[in-house]
Amino acid sequence: MWDYNNKVMDHFLHPRNVGEVEGADATGDVGNITCGDALKLTLKIGADGRIEEAKFKTFGCASAIASSSVLTEIVKGMTLEEAAKVTNKDIVDVLGELPEEKLHCSVMGMEALQAAIANYKGETSPFEGDADHEGRIVCKCFGVTDTKIRKVALENNLHKTEDITNYCKAGGACGACLDSIQEILDGLWKEKAETAAEPEKSAFAGMSMVQRVIRVQEVIDKTIKPMLESDGGSIELVDIKDNVVIVRLKGRCAVCPSSHVTLKHTVEDQLREFISKEIVVESI
Repeated sequence: MWDYNNKVMDHFLHPRNVGEVEGADATGDVGNITCGDALKLTLKIGADGRIEEAKFKTFGCASAIASSSVLTEIVKGMTLEEAAKVTNKDIVDVLGELPEEKLHCSVMGMEALQAAIANYKGETSPFEGDADHEGRIVCKCFGVTDTKIRKVALENNLHKTEDITNYCKAGGACGACLDSIQEILDGLWKEKAETAAEPEKSAFAGMSMVQRVIRVQEVIDKTIKPMLESDGGSIELVDIKDNVVIVRLKGRCAVCPSSHVTLKHTVEDQLREFISKEIVVESI
């Protein structure tokens, strides 16, 4: 038996908002009964654009029922824009916790909400028909694609196959796809690391001269200058050439024997922290 906390048990034994909203303005259907879980979420939207009523029908375990129950409580009173930002983490946070093996139930709740919002806006649900199966099927047991695995991994910062299984069931049956799932994860996070590093190399160089001056002056005025003025010093921006920022130290800083230390460990460090690590600071 799963070790559920009191709040999960309360929402399982006494679920809120069970059923279907009469004359619903929005409907979200996700999951598949053949895979063990399915959820239908219906919403009533008021004239002010807020969710007045939310009800659910689910086929699933205690976690699925509790997650769906909590979801309806969370979104009531929200605007659609606010509801669109609700994630599976929010559902788990309200419940207190879910067993790792049951986290996919909270994901199903989030997806049902996204599908309902898309339905209200007249858009194609991201989980309707073939849309939920875009990409190459990796887990044949549950029909989970590589696209789905990447999406879940990015949204929840998942790096291990067992985490993917907990969130979307992939790999949870025969296990034949576990190596493939790990390859997808390794490739995904390697790509993310390389993408994140690339802008860092060219961010400052990619700015126009006016943008560079404004950004550097802003950090000097708000961060660096107050630090130096507290010790009787000051600083002035003189010029910017490529990634080199040229400044003039003033006051006590101009005659201080440790001015080089100030230049590198105060001025340069601050500019690198707030703007770009490629910046080099020189003084005249």
